[in-house]
Amino acid sequence: MGVSAAPVRTLDGLVRLARTRRSPLTSAPLRLSLPGDMSTPLGCDAVEVPAGYGRLLLARLPRAGCVYADGSRWWWIVPSDSDVALQWPEPAHYTTGALVPDVPRPPGLIHRPDAEVPYTPPIPLYLALCRLTGTPPAWTRPVVA
Repeated sequence: MGVSAAPVRTLDGLVRLARTRRSPLTSAPLRLSLPGDMSTPLGCDAVEVPAGYGRLLLARLPRAGCVYADGSRWWWIVPSDSDVALQWPEPAHYTTGALVPDVPRPPGLIHRPDAEVPYTPPIPLYLALCRLTGTPPAWTRPVVA
């Protein structure tokens, strides 16, 4: 009689599972539709911010990827797993898979980069958002035991 082994769980798999379980979306999600001629070799997630912050961020970033808006909110496309070891400051929301809550109409593309990939570099986006919100970056906060 052979002993069946339990399925092996990788750390990456567990992180993905944890992220999907803590998703703030409460309604049927909609995936942002990326331009067909762009590739996503690093996967695709999104950072949602209120429109007022979106305008300020766009002006402060040296390079922006695809940005979508629906009037009150903007979504910035970032590579998958851009939330690992980062706590995106409020009022930003990180969504795995570039999902947005069910909205009356899909958000429109308001900024498209000249590059072949849709990404906004996540660290400059994170730092600009921290600066706008007055939140110290996660790595500058004291470690609590």
